[in-house]
Amino acid sequence: MTDIHTPRLLLRRWLDDDVVPLSEIHADPDVMRWIGDGTPRSLDETAQDIEDWEEEWDDEGFGVFAVELLGSGELAGAVGLHRADSPAAVADRVTVGWRLGRQFWGQGYASEAAQATLEFALQDRGLDRVLAACRTGDTASANVLRKLGMRPTGTDQDPDGGHDVRVYEIDLTEYEA
Repeated sequence: MTDIHTPRLLLRRWLDDDVVPLSEIHADPDVMRWIGDGTPRSLDETAQDIEDWEEEWDDEGFGVFAVELLGSGELAGAVGLHRADSPAAVADRVTVGWRLGRQFWGQGYASEAAQATLEFALQDRGLDRVLAACRTGDTASANVLRKLGMRPTGTDQDPDGGHDVRVYEIDLTEYEA
């Protein structure tokens, strides 16, 4: 089992008890606004997400972590790596992404978790490049990507929602732990 500890967070694999709290995060339209087509997700869809993420761990040796607060054990959301299907600029490439419950926004948790995930990808898993696709207008996520040292490399359109995205990337030679 792969666990990563940061000063305030535990990044870990998913447990059955995580489905309900993550589905509550997924049910918030503000959280889901920038994810996929922006539609909130049901309990069943959330359970399927977790199942898919766990399969990716088994198939790829990386995946999406549950983000747990060290102090309280509360599930704050998800962060991790995913082999993207779309848009074309990132298709079949490893991307980093996250989603946190609204009550956890503005506290640096996304940056802390994403930094640990990026380090895991480039140093532990030996990936030479990680990308991200950030919807145009999602300034909070764009700020996190810049903090990670990721640079914009172009734009594309997400075929699922028709949204414009900016593509970011970082490679091992650019990464500073």
